Amino acid sequence: MVEWKLPKLQARVRFPYPAPTSNKAKPMALSPSRRCLREPVAEIFQAANHLSQAAEAHLAGHTSLAISLIKKADCPAIAAWTESLWGKTTPYNIRTAVPHLPPLLARGQRQPLRMPSTALQQQLLARDGYHCRYCGIPLIRKEVRVALQHAYPQAVRWGSTNASQHTALQAMWLTYEHVVPHARGGTNEVKNLIVSCWPCNGAKAQYMLEEFGLADPRLTPPCPSTWDGLERILPPAKKGPAGPRVTQHAQRVT
Repeated sequence: MVEWKLPKLQARVRFPYPAPTSNKAKPMALSPSRRCLREPVAEIFQAANHLSQAAEAHLAGHTSLAISLIKKADCPAIAAWTESLWGKTTPYNIRTAVPHLPPLLARGQRQPLRMPSTALQQQLLARDGYHCRYCGIPLIRKEVRVALQHAYPQAVRWGSTNASQHTALQAMWLTYEHVVPHARGGTNEVKNLIVSCWPCNGAKAQYMLEEFGLADPRLTPPCPSTWDGLERILPPAKKGPAGPRVTQHAQRVT
């Protein structure tokens, strides 16, 4: 029996942002030009390639290889990056007081619907693709993660605590972020929503961009990418729309 291997041209995915070369990221100085609270670590992009390879193995019916690759993507360095954004004493999400910003509203004063509709989610995916508009990491929708859980429960850890969840799938969890937070009167209009990773979304929380010294991500167009969010493992009726794509001849790099 011939051993199955990943096709060479599908071994790596081209991402719109260069991956860092070290996980020893330093806290950023507060500056209105910074795009995210902390630059992503290289291990996230490496994990994305492992997961992309796992999707190829899954589609080819090679279960053991898919399991191995999914487990390989579960990396402690990614958990450390995520926790560095969420921790109470983290140096990465330091805020500064800025006058004349929208105040925090009581729950009864906020927009009645916090989450965008399914149709609006599809519109956002078609516009932004499957990358965080802040830090640029590749993202995966919950629907894809659940499909992987069902197919490979022994490889996809997903407990009730952060520490019991697969580190890459947790960090790469696709969310819909209100640029002006819902708690500050932000609406579900498409102009106020972007695609974001769960770590960036959770760290920004109910605060304004100005309080972190963040540049407005809406002023920078989404970058074309070959990353499809692993949507290819879903049945056609459940797949999300394709985001901005690079040209066909450049879709895969070795």
